[in-house]
Amino acid sequence: MKKNRLDENHRPERRTFLKAAAGFMGSTLFGGVPFRAFAQAATLAPADRCFVFVYFNGGWDQLLAFDPKDPDEFTPDRAAETRILPGYNLINDPARFSAIPLRPDLPGVGRSNIDFGPAVGRLANHFDLMTVVRGINMNTLGHEVGYRYFLTGKMPIGSAARGSSTATEIVGQMKPRVPISNIAFNVESYNDRYPGYANALRVSRKDDLLLTLKPSSQVLDSEIEKQLTDFRGQPITCEQAAYGARGVGTTYQNSRDQMHQVMAQQMESSFRFEANSTEMEEVRRRYGLDQSGRYDNEAGRAAMVATALKKGIAQCVTINLTGGLDTHFGSQLVHASNQRRGFDALASLVEDLRASDHPSGGKFMDHTTIMVFSEFSRTPLINSSGGRDHHLCNSCMLMGAGVKHNYVFGRSGDIGMSPGTFDLRNGASNPNGENIFPEHVIATVLASAGLDYSITRVEPLRPILA
Repeated sequence: MKKNRLDENHRPERRTFLKAAAGFMGSTLFGGVPFRAFAQAATLAPADRCFVFVYFNGGWDQLLAFDPKDPDEFTPDRAAETRILPGYNLINDPARFSAIPLRPDLPGVGRSNIDFGPAVGRLANHFDLMTVVRGINMNTLGHEVGYRYFLTGKMPIGSAARGSSTATEIVGQMKPRVPISNIAFNVESYNDRYPGYANALRVSRKDDLLLTLKPSSQVLDSEIEKQLTDFRGQPITCEQAAYGARGVGTTYQNSRDQMHQVMAQQMESSFRFEANSTEMEEVRRRYGLDQSGRYDNEAGRAAMVATALKKGIAQCVTINLTGGLDTHFGSQLVHASNQRRGFDALASLVEDLRASDHPSGGKFMDHTTIMVFSEFSRTPLINSSGGRDHHLCNSCMLMGAGVKHNYVFGRSGDIGMSPGTFDLRNGASNPNGENIFPEHVIATVLASAGLDYSITRVEPLRPILA
């Protein structure tokens, strides 16, 4: 019986096959895509169009981020009238946080049309790549519901997600020739209509990704493992064919082939940021990492995203970048600091993609669309415990390829930051207009790449499209 192996010097052990079955059969199956399409990706050429979905976990204070308000207008003595209190003076860290909204004016770039809250920090200097969407009606104050709503662009049934994740929808339509087309880093992912090739490889931290990509040194004796390992190359009986044709046999065989290719490329070495090499020294410098190997933080996650895209390993990455934002209690400094860590890491990612050449021409940022979101926002008034509660009106940010730059669409109300109503054809406020919902944002992301957005059942926000 013929045994398959990588080469004479690197033979994956049987334990590795089970790991591949768990990692690839459940996450990145090729389904109906022929294996030769994957084999053509052996050079690990980056996808021509990449997507990053960045989740800020817990419900952010948008006054500190993408929907700030002027503290000279929304003063404490007017709070009973406006029901808005920016509270920037309560952060009490003037060295790190401005007491007024930021509007950068950069030499050679010009002045921003976007106001930013104090937590955004140096990410605001990339306003020339951004569209900010304000006044989004989330229709929920529940964490799981809002989170899943933004992941799919469909309001959940109860708290159960509906439809496919946007990254899954993109990969399902584009069928990219990259080894692991869709990575979900500590976030949920769903697939309700595409073959297995569109599924996300779900990992909780970078070590999980390394575990999936590297060969195992352990051998596990198992009759099931032996049968799976020996399945390929054996004569197929009628009974076996029932399991083979688009069944577990074919699934396992495709997964096994994919696992061979992934390990042949030694992809896990690309994420060894602690290595003593010029390349990894540059990664550590760019993202402010030490050489400890402990990179389960915002900066380490951002470095992982950049590596997956630039090395041609993935096309779509959805990442839980930062958390600690469900701050019903405590100071404004805590929430601002938690947001700043995420925005600083995101700024490093954008700076990396802006500086890195793409093989198709231009820089990686010219080929990448980034969406930054949270499940809802915090109330514009501070509660009696010094924190903010859940708020219906939200905002988000899009940047990069396919979207208009240095642009604001929509606005929140001047009374209680309520969701606005707009003429969605041009973004003008209209009392007889419509709300902006997450599905409008998702339709816009899909349309920005020329993909079918009909699954959202709404039109994209066309003024945003480049």
